[in-house]
Amino acid sequence: MMFDEDTAAAVEQLRRERGVGISAAVNELVRRAVNRKEWADPFVQRTSAGHAKIDVTDVGEVLEILDGPAAR
Repeated sequence: MMFDEDTAAAVEQLRRERGVGISAAVNELVRRAVNRKEWADPFVQRTSAGHAKIDVTDVGEVLEILDGPAAR
């Protein structure tokens, strides 16, 4: 198994601190990651009332207004 530099450094540091082998260090680091409670906040789509300045019910018409007829 090949590790990125940062991962290899974390494995080596844990091996030195605990006096364990590579497998034990990797297992410990994986367990820490799997059991981590502080994952990033879930994605939440932001919405707004809109208040569009143009009628957006016809997408083709909106694109023509925004891009111009030459964009066809």
